[in-house]
Amino acid sequence: MDRTTRVQAQDVMSTPLETVSSGATVQEAASRMREEEISALVVTTDPPSIVTSTDVLAVAAEGRNPGDVPVTDVMTESVETVPPEIYLEEVAAMMTSFGIKHLPVVASDDEYVGMVSSTDVTEQLS
Repeated sequence: MDRTTRVQAQDVMSTPLETVSSGATVQEAASRMREEEISALVVTTDPPSIVTSTDVLAVAAEGRNPGDVPVTDVMTESVETVPPEIYLEEVAAMMTSFGIKHLPVVASDDEYVGMVSSTDVTEQLS
């Protein structure tokens, strides 16, 4: 594949970036994911964190009430991020190395502009 045909994160990322406040419950996050048909949300903490459908399932599997559990109890803090210009092969390598399925995309001015999922990568590289 030559440089002119290589796909970058900005070509496949979901936009706008969907977020949830740090004061939200797991149930609120789950409802938002269902409404938007996505499986991860960036939590508006500093630095930003992420809550995924896997985190929601863990709460349910543990028998906890999702309406009583704050996202801050289950979120992953200080998540890895990628720039919009990164090639998908590099995104795939990062996901494999870190064992993750979502990478927020951050512009040069530190603005969160989208999310790349393992599904996005698989669809493009297969």
